[in-house]
Amino acid sequence: MSDTQIHIIGAGLAGSEAAWQLAERGIRVLIHEMKPQKFSPAHKSADYAELVCSNSFRSDNHQNSAIGLLHQEMRLAGSLIMRCADAAKVPAGGALAVDRDEFARRVTEEIKAHPLIDSVCEEITALPDASFGEVIVATGPLTGEALAEDILKQISHQA
Repeated sequence: MSDTQIHIIGAGLAGSEAAWQLAERGIRVLIHEMKPQKFSPAHKSADYAELVCSNSFRSDNHQNSAIGLLHQEMRLAGSLIMRCADAAKVPAGGALAVDRDEFARRVTEEIKAHPLIDSVCEEITALPDASFGEVIVATGPLTGEALAEDILKQISHQA
């Protein structure tokens, strides 16, 4: 086990998967998630990896679809997201579709049960400075307004 702790901002699909993959490799993780303290207009649940637009991960055909091949590669890499999606699967032809609530519940339970993953309910409103340590920003399209503004400000100062 590493003494290093990686901070992850956001517990959506990317943040949850990043936390899982790091922890499975012996690295301590601290997830900073704004829910349930604060919800975006699209969020309804306090669970991690909440699907807000669609319950479909698209094609699951690994022989005829690049998306399906990616699913298969993620499964081979020990993906938490794919394991939970497979467990919460609902009929959808050749697509991988899930029961949204069941999927998010499973991801949340697995993340919270992992001994190397801790989480804190707090909104990060600005990119942390170097003293914070290693950080993965995984907030996606539902980034809080203050953090999104700070990211834009940081990017424009570097351009």
